[in-house]
Amino acid sequence: MSLAELAATFFMIGATGFGGGMAVVALIERRCVNEKKWLEHTEFMHGLAFSQILGPFSLNSCTFVGYYLRGALGGIVAATSFIAPSFLLVCLLSLLYFRYHQLPELKSALLGSNPIVIALILVAALGMARKNATRWHSAAIALIAFAASAFFGVNGLTVLAIAGCWGLYQGWRAGRSN
Repeated sequence: MSLAELAATFFMIGATGFGGGMAVVALIERRCVNEKKWLEHTEFMHGLAFSQILGPFSLNSCTFVGYYLRGALGGIVAATSFIAPSFLLVCLLSLLYFRYHQLPELKSALLGSNPIVIALILVAALGMARKNATRWHSAAIALIAFAASAFFGVNGLTVLAIAGCWGLYQGWRAGRSN
């Protein structure tokens, strides 16, 4: 796989990925894992876990895949290619918005897109849950993490740190029983 193919793939993901981080991550997974078979599902999920630690995780996921495939240059190419369509489109839309933001048709169109974005995020979350929460304890951990964040306001980084500690404990316990 060449840097040009890497750039073209992530440019298309950046140009067609709508609905926020999880929807874009699902698109990255479909293209890079399922279609192109550049990496295995478990490797992608490890990269996704790292990606969620800092900043915009869809961009971090692109960077991880690019780095995994072609080193530092691959990470830079993947990240830059992913950002380019959004950057250009947001610049254009900002220009148009500030010129025409008072039009009632534009206000209605923006309000109408909100439920679609929510639906795309839910579809991505359900797809990832089907693949990763296949055993009862995995599903229970996912539900506990969701409840901690949604109902008790626990910070996402805290949830990830606790989940990481739980995973380390489970691994240590499994190692002791062997």
